[in-house]
Amino acid sequence: MLSFTVTAVVFGVVFLAELPDKTALAGLVLGTRYRASYVFAGVAAAFALHVALAVAAGSVLTLLPQQIVHALTGVLFLGGAAVLLMKRDEDEEEVRRPENQSFWKVAGSGFMLILVAEFGDLTQIMTANLAARYDDPLSVGLGAVLALWAVAGLGIVGGKALMKRVPLRLITQIAALLMLGLGVWSLWEAVAG
Repeated sequence: MLSFTVTAVVFGVVFLAELPDKTALAGLVLGTRYRASYVFAGVAAAFALHVALAVAAGSVLTLLPQQIVHALTGVLFLGGAAVLLMKRDEDEEEVRRPENQSFWKVAGSGFMLILVAEFGDLTQIMTANLAARYDDPLSVGLGAVLALWAVAGLGIVGGKALMKRVPLRLITQIAALLMLGLGVWSLWEAVAG
């Protein structure tokens, strides 16, 4: 059964954590060079694959006793918050331009860029943590993939305008604060449970 609350929480956390990520900038770069719908198709497919892997990994964690899962996810959330707070602004990475603008070349470039750049990324680890935390793979997966697709869409279509209005550092701090809260809550449940 799909939980709207879990989906919304996951969407918010993953969305904020992904906004300052290098892949949002890569999507912006690809979106300025190629047809947006082609770029989005490739990027969306790669994000869907990453979410499926993360949810599967998080679901395996649910086989452990609840106190251990809460303690583990709490520590990982706190680590994620620390990574976000210590992270320096990343430069845009050079994106290799495909030889032509065909759907398969552009979508394939977007897919490969995200597939490689996001593997083991903070948001993938967060998604696995959230899947373990809530034991609701469908709701977590839906929230995470919609958040990643929303960030990709923003990056591809209007990233420059958003980054001019909302400081990247503020977005990073809000995401870190949310992760810190989830980490403390998980650790509290591990101790209290």
